[in-house]
Amino acid sequence: MTLTGKTIALLVSPRGTEEPEFAKPLAALRDAGATVRVISTQTGTAQTVNGDLDPGSDHEIDSAVGSVSADDFHGLVIPGGTVGADTLRGDEAIVAFVRDFFVQGKPVGAICHAPWVLIEAGVLTGRTITSYPSLRTDITNAGATWVDKEVMTDSGLVTSRTPNDLPAFCAKLIEEFAEGRHEAQARSV
Repeated sequence: MTLTGKTIALLVSPRGTEEPEFAKPLAALRDAGATVRVISTQTGTAQTVNGDLDPGSDHEIDSAVGSVSADDFHGLVIPGGTVGADTLRGDEAIVAFVRDFFVQGKPVGAICHAPWVLIEAGVLTGRTITSYPSLRTDITNAGATWVDKEVMTDSGLVTSRTPNDLPAFCAKLIEEFAEGRHEAQARSV
């Protein structure tokens, strides 16, 4: 499938986003023809991590969240990393940005700890998702059903558990972004 003509937002925390959960979707989406813009809480450089503790790489941030809108994009990817996801969910502008993708019925992908951001955005009621296993109770308390699967898709919402699931996650992201809007996506907001 090709994503030529599609612009995808890829969130990153200034510090603490899991390197492979950021870098592999970025590469897969670009390889599929998408234009990917890296969005964060601020401009500058983001420093990723490996396994939450070891340094990853530095990545340029294209835009601060306050200067963009969900209207500018065809889809959104939220990588995990414990510190990264926690930082993103604590930023009101990021949470509002994420919620707007659901309001507009646009596809969204979240892996590992990234569903924390979805919980904060209040978009999981009635959904079925997967995540890093330790988020199971948080997800259930947010009104969703948690499943232990490599990749789970629910009306344009793509979720996966860990970096080991990245091949399936990236393939499903490309498929959902190619399909475009999912009217049922807005039902959970």
